[in-house]
Amino acid sequence: MTSDDLESMSVLGDPVRRELYRFVAERGRDVGRNEAAEAVGIQRTLAAHHLDRLVEAGLLEAGFRRLSGKAGPGGGRPAKVYRRVREERTVSLPPRDYRTLALVLAEAVDLLGGEEKAEEAARRTGKRLAGGAGDLMEVLRERGYEPYEEEGRVRLRNCPFHVLADSHPLLVCSMNLALCEGLLAGLGETGVAAALDPRPGECCVAFMPSKTNED
Repeated sequence: MTSDDLESMSVLGDPVRRELYRFVAERGRDVGRNEAAEAVGIQRTLAAHHLDRLVEAGLLEAGFRRLSGKAGPGGGRPAKVYRRVREERTVSLPPRDYRTLALVLAEAVDLLGGEEKAEEAARRTGKRLAGGAGDLMEVLRERGYEPYEEEGRVRLRNCPFHVLADSHPLLVCSMNLALCEGLLAGLGETGVAAALDPRPGECCVAFMPSKTNED
């Protein structure tokens, strides 16, 4: 853990700032100051102050684009927009380094050819994490997947394992799929199936109506 990590977390101590961060993060796209202010119920100037503070803390990134979607002279002036950064923040006191251990374990699974056993373990873990509590969307939110619905599917804006997925994509994505299958089993969901359906910047897994349910 670094002082920057502590600074980032302390910034979220303000409830308005926390709501703004949550709103921008859940959109999964560029958000303008007016939209953010209206969503939280504050004035635009106050929203701008808090959004820029989140940028300074490294939790959001800012840019400029025309919100009208039109190019050329009639498109209006570019507006300042915000988006959540992809960088991961972890705070623990004293510092812990679980990321390095996870990387070592992933490397060991690869070297030993234990992919099938790893998937079995992930599926069992998913069942335990579900524990019959809540619905699928609630459990996914609790696990950090940031689910949202689109065209009859549940997609996941965030991959909780993206650091490992960058270095061991085949292993981590297959384990993530197995974990999600375990979540469904633990919740007793029968009309929904988890499948690999990757999108840039999102989790590789999506949930969709199962074939038996469609039939």
